[in-house]
Amino acid sequence: MTVEEFKALDAPSKLSLPLQALWYDAQGEWEPAHELAQAAANPEGDRVHAYLHRKAGDKSNARYWHAQADRPEWHGSLAAEWSAIATELLANQQR
Repeated sequence: MTVEEFKALDAPSKLSLPLQALWYDAQGEWEPAHELAQAAANPEGDRVHAYLHRKAGDKSNARYWHAQADRPEWHGSLAAEWSAIATELLANQQR
């Protein structure tokens, strides 16, 4: 599935929790995205969680979640970070 196909889904319920979180974020629904990222309780969810806190302007919390995900902080645009995470998670989902 491409990122464009992912964004166009009617509902992401058959995807992993981190992908569901990204889908909700793409729909402008930060709260459900945040809840799903937290519920994932894995490095992929932690990475999405970091992105969501960075998007919310909470840099220190984003830094914490990047560390939990064992990922360096992202310094590019939010759109580029979202796309990079979605691309990686979609590729892993297909394996």
